[in-house]
Amino acid sequence: MAIQILPLETVDQVHTASQVLADVWGGDRGGMPPNLLRALAHAGNYATGLYDDGRMVGASVAFFAAPAERSMHSHITGVLPGYQGQGLGRQIKQHQREWALARSVGHITWTFDPLVARNAHFNLRVLGTRVTEYLVDHYGPMDDGVNRGDETDRIMVSWALASPPVPTPGGGDVVASVKVPRDIESLRRQSPADAASWRHRVRDALVGHLADGLTIGGFDDARGYLLVR
Repeated sequence: MAIQILPLETVDQVHTASQVLADVWGGDRGGMPPNLLRALAHAGNYATGLYDDGRMVGASVAFFAAPAERSMHSHITGVLPGYQGQGLGRQIKQHQREWALARSVGHITWTFDPLVARNAHFNLRVLGTRVTEYLVDHYGPMDDGVNRGDETDRIMVSWALASPPVPTPGGGDVVASVKVPRDIESLRRQSPADAASWRHRVRDALVGHLADGLTIGGFDDARGYLLVR
């Protein structure tokens, strides 16, 4: 797919990007309002749109961390439903990587919902990022179509841009695993109570293992999160 990734340079582009992200997240434009996006872009942060034949079909926003950390945080990235599952996530991350390295940034961090197996697979197995934190209800209540009615637990990862990917731990190194549902999005629609049970089950297991001194070393599609010492 011939997708272009271009900086958001005009007010119209910023408003379009804000609306695209709202459409991805079920109609809530409060997740990335145009005025905030405009300010971040104008201050030199990463603010891009994804274009298919001139039409914006996705957007991605990241901002710099403290100067001494040489890091930036990727806050939000989304593509419209008809463009999901087509490899654009990898294309965006590689674009972020090149953009960051050109500005002497060595790490990119971001968060993701620990119940979304496809994101865990992409972040830990494909990109080889390192888990740094488990954040309980990190954003508090959110009123978008994806997060409404759920607690916003997140896993924070760090991607070292000039280092080899973190390998998935071998069998001998794995001391525990925490399974996640195969498709939490469908489960939320069909049985919100079961989805909520998964939230607390996975949270209690991972927080407990981390308190015991283990770390999340990787992800396996069948077993879930792999814990190592």
